[in-house]
Amino acid sequence: MQRAAVPKGLAYLCINEDGTYKSSFAKFMTEDELNALVAKMNGKPGDLLLFAADKNKIVWNVLGALRLQLGEELGLIDENKYNFLWVTEFPLLEWSDEENRFMAMHHPFTMPMEEDWDKIDSDPGCVRAKAYDIVLNGTELGGGSVRIHQDDIQEKMFEVLGFTKERAHEQFGFLLDAFKYGVPPHAGLAYGGTRSIRDYAFPMVHADSIRVLPLRRSCGMKRERRYRFLFAF
Repeated sequence: MQRAAVPKGLAYLCINEDGTYKSSFAKFMTEDELNALVAKMNGKPGDLLLFAADKNKIVWNVLGALRLQLGEELGLIDENKYNFLWVTEFPLLEWSDEENRFMAMHHPFTMPMEEDWDKIDSDPGCVRAKAYDIVLNGTELGGGSVRIHQDDIQEKMFEVLGFTKERAHEQFGFLLDAFKYGVPPHAGLAYGGTRSIRDYAFPMVHADSIRVLPLRRSCGMKRERRYRFLFAF
């Protein structure tokens, strides 16, 4: 693993075949506490339990990478198996220390889950998105989301992302204005390795017509995280 990926703390607890423990932190816990911890993680003799301490995203990435590395080194990965899965209920937003604000995890037009929307002001990091990825053997094959189709939710989303109402209308007025004419619920799914955007957004006007609108230069996203927005009206 790369040095930059190492968390602030990585502890271990090895369950020996005779049921005894070898651990980097056993001296700080009672026997009952260790037993409760092992039971909570469904530990069995021969298991190695690893614990990381840092911000959630770092911990998830590090333990995921470590799991794959150990799986390869120990020959635990069956290369002849094809395991598909859908990943759902992504967070709608993720905190950026660099920007000091929440940013859209998928894109700013992703529909939130209705049952979480009442937390958008009090606890925005807990709001889940109607987004989904299709994964094969740990590799993302494609992904997409249900799009926002209500103007009040879209305007609130821009507000949470730090847009003033004036800036949102300046950069995405064509989209916000379209809501006035009624936008049906709609969703998208894209497959393939290259889904970055070029220089245009392509709102669908009707079945056989596409109106091309150049994206604003400053849409509040870094250049390396550009998107192609496909809007069906």
